[in-house]
Amino acid sequence: MGLSKVEHINLASTPLDPKSAQLDGGVLINQFIENGISDIPQDDFCRENSVGGSKLSEHKEVSLEDISDVVDSNPISDEHKNNSSSDNGDIKKAQIDIQVPENDVSNEGRAFDSKINGNGYEEVIIPPHSQLPKPEAPPGVTYMNSPGDCPKMDRSQSLPENTAAVDMPAIGKFFKEKSNSLSAAITKRISSLREYNDDWEKSNLNVTEFNLSGLKVIVKTKENEDENSEIKFKGRVSFFSRSNCRDCKAVRNFLRERKLKYVEINIDVFPTREKELRERTGSSAVPMIFFNEKFFGGLVALNSLRNSGTLEERLRDLLGRKCPDDAPAAPVYGFDDPEEEYTDEMISIVRVLRQRLPIQDRLMKMKIVKNCFSGAEMVDLIISQYTNCGRKKAIEMGKQLARKHFIHHVFGEKEFEDGNHFYRFLEHEPFIPRCFNFRGSTNDSEPRSAAVVSQRLTKIMSAILESYASDDRSHLDYVGISNSEEFRRYVNLTQDLHRVNIFELSADEKLAFFLNLHNAMVIHAVIRIGHPDGAIERRSFYSDFLYIVGGHTYSLNLIKNGILRGNKRAPYSLVKPFSAADTRAVLAFQKVNPLIHFGLCNGTRSSPMVRFFTPQGVESELRCAAREFFLKDGLEVDLSKRTVYLTRIIKWFDADFGQEKEILKWILNYLDATKAGLLTHLLNDGGPVNIVYQNYDWSMNC
Repeated sequence: MGLSKVEHINLASTPLDPKSAQLDGGVLINQFIENGISDIPQDDFCRENSVGGSKLSEHKEVSLEDISDVVDSNPISDEHKNNSSSDNGDIKKAQIDIQVPENDVSNEGRAFDSKINGNGYEEVIIPPHSQLPKPEAPPGVTYMNSPGDCPKMDRSQSLPENTAAVDMPAIGKFFKEKSNSLSAAITKRISSLREYNDDWEKSNLNVTEFNLSGLKVIVKTKENEDENSEIKFKGRVSFFSRSNCRDCKAVRNFLRERKLKYVEINIDVFPTREKELRERTGSSAVPMIFFNEKFFGGLVALNSLRNSGTLEERLRDLLGRKCPDDAPAAPVYGFDDPEEEYTDEMISIVRVLRQRLPIQDRLMKMKIVKNCFSGAEMVDLIISQYTNCGRKKAIEMGKQLARKHFIHHVFGEKEFEDGNHFYRFLEHEPFIPRCFNFRGSTNDSEPRSAAVVSQRLTKIMSAILESYASDDRSHLDYVGISNSEEFRRYVNLTQDLHRVNIFELSADEKLAFFLNLHNAMVIHAVIRIGHPDGAIERRSFYSDFLYIVGGHTYSLNLIKNGILRGNKRAPYSLVKPFSAADTRAVLAFQKVNPLIHFGLCNGTRSSPMVRFFTPQGVESELRCAAREFFLKDGLEVDLSKRTVYLTRIIKWFDADFGQEKEILKWILNYLDATKAGLLTHLLNDGGPVNIVYQNYDWSMNC
């Protein structure tokens, strides 16, 4: 292969290792280095180039790092080896012969970059051969020395073909500039808000309006509070009250409006505090207000002081100091008042019978009856325990125990008889564990009058409503009720219902008793088992929550449909609450009063608001309850559509109200003037009247 170019390069003084490299695919480099080479003059570099018949001499310096590895092993002739030697021992030279094929004309147009280094030598950078494979840039990034050096390359499919070359330093600079701009904007906004707040605080405007993106907010600053609110009261306001007292309600509302902390002592809930009231004031009248230990007076004194404008000064004088120990004490949770309890005269006999009677399971009428004894066994035991007691007297004692609900016939058929009839104690009844007013044992004290127990329950529950219900009593704070001392006392009082004699109540007393018991049981049930969510849970809620009352169990369903509705079937039910042989059926009202549906609260939003009734005014209170129910949302009249929208309660219990036309005429007696006029117009103009029943809201009234 002929040679057209010969290049001679003298290397620098740094000792070099023998290396072989191939440049541009066909250039052979043989390097010979002799030991002891020192500095090489700049003119020792000689390049002979015979291109186109001309000769060109250049002085260049080439470093080993700029020379590629040897890829061709063709030897260098001896002539070149000899020419590379030198007689001068102080200077050693290395000669590199670069041979280029004659037919390689690609080097003619190649540009050689050069620069002068620190030692004055000119460094030459030899570019790679054009036919060598060239490295590919990463997808999406190109590096171009000049527009003609880089051919078009295929980019990834995620970028369009016309995407410009990405400069990574430019990207970083872009994000840095945006970040600085965002930070500056946030800082400017915060500074403006601070300046705005400072200006707003300095201003005396009562109303400030500012706009946000997509939202308009109007903030009204609080006006100067009353003078008494700025006073840091150290004392305490206390007042004695009773349940269902209008004057007490007025005092309570006044203290709440003034946001004054107070302690209410309801002597119906805490009867032993009535003695303290008399000792402090000389009277049992309520309300009686105390500022710390100082007796202030009643509602009249409060109104007169407020009207005179000296209330604030009086409050400052009396409540500016800490409450002393001799002030009326606040009620303490968890302590019962000592009350006189009368032991039942039959309790001694009952205790003996409980210990010595052979109580066991027996077979009767093809059924296994648990925890029972026979009448003959009890009579024999009574005769053996008491001298001068014959069988007839022992039988009479057994009947007396049955009337007081210490014992019951296992099937409820007979009162008490001697012989092979089976009985059991009240605490052994199978329904006892499911009763929520049973707390481990029955109440063996002398049963109180049913009227007295009903009155106590009514007063306690009324006190609960006054403290934990909304003003219209349509919403209750069940959590607050469950944690209150009033509710704890109510639960304790329900144990007096175990053996109470309901049959001695009059008609009005019985009506008020079961209305109040139903509403109180609803509150107790919501607290103990929770509010039902669906139809199946509602059925269990109204049927399985039980109280022991007069020796028998009563559920919400039995009280409403069995007692108050005269033993009628409940909606969507096929059987009556009481069977013919059930002794509780005697308590059922013979005539149904439809107003009871507006006095019964079932703990939902669509039911009438919760209230408690007094035996003396139960009829008038029921009429008032009906008026308030229809005034609120129980009835709506649409003249344009000639439609009357009625509560669904009337549809469910239409057997108690009568036909639809008769119902509308009956409702007229309990409507306000506006609704009564609209309904009268529809009924008297001779046109048809449509009745639509409203949807019932079963959500809890909390």
